[in-house]
Amino acid sequence: MYQRILLAYDGSREGLIALREGALLARRCGAKVYLLSVLPLADTGGAPMAEGLYGAAAGDQIDTFNALLSRGVGVLKQLGFDPVARLVVGEPAPQIGAFAKEIDADLVVLGHRRRSFIERWWSGGAGAFVTDHVTCSVLVGRNPISDEAFEAELRDGASSVNVG
Repeated sequence: MYQRILLAYDGSREGLIALREGALLARRCGAKVYLLSVLPLADTGGAPMAEGLYGAAAGDQIDTFNALLSRGVGVLKQLGFDPVARLVVGEPAPQIGAFAKEIDADLVVLGHRRRSFIERWWSGGAGAFVTDHVTCSVLVGRNPISDEAFEAELRDGASSVNVG
């Protein structure tokens, strides 16, 4: 059914839920897994940030996002995947869409965090919805998988599916 699954991962609890759910689905389908983390553009309220200050802050953020991407790769390797992982900078929805198109993804899996009306109002915008930027299916992973259930899946399904 699915041959190329893109997992969008931001390191949040919701992102981990989606990562696990998407990875287990990919394992059952024998799909190739791609992992993408998007470092959002800094919001400076329209005022340019001092270049040196921004450079240091961006460097710290890149290190943080590289570390979370490495954690995601580690989870996927536990499941027997050899994921293609990428960190990009920009607006998440368009970046996810561009990478999904590049790899010809069949499915994009992402997490969802409920936000208040004010948060949605402030963070809205033209690039807010992944579905506006992809031509494949989208799964919003909301099925929490306990550590115990995840470990059992690792043990019980370790040799049942060939993953790429």
